[in-house]
Amino acid sequence: MVIQIKEYTSAQAIAEAMDKQLSETKSILGEYLRKLDEIRTLAEKSKKIREVVLKLAGKKAQTESQSEITVGTLNIVLDANPFHELTAIESVVRSNQERLLVLQKVREALKWLDQLGDAEGLKYLVLEDEGIPERILFKMS
Repeated sequence: MVIQIKEYTSAQAIAEAMDKQLSETKSILGEYLRKLDEIRTLAEKSKKIREVVLKLAGKKAQTESQSEITVGTLNIVLDANPFHELTAIESVVRSNQERLLVLQKVREALKWLDQLGDAEGLKYLVLEDEGIPERILFKMS
């Protein structure tokens, strides 16, 4: 997590930054949802083929644990298949959906700032965690 402080000169600037974050997150989420649909179709086809081949060969499905190793805190998948990719994309989609919800709630909570208008000499110091405002400090200059 990256926490930083950004300085804004108006409530409108904060709103514009939030709107930009919302727009970017929606765009990214849309891209991953398209990828998710594509890989899900591929993963389903792969699963069906695998089941048919295993059935014809009279074999049982083996666990995939041999294809994944852990190095420190990093998991490495050797010879990744569509299911590995599907799981990774699903994780990214969930994360972006959660981010979008948080951004929407914060943007809604900031609507009262719009009523503040421009106050001469007032600066807004915004503590942001991964681009999401968590705290606003009003500072007179």
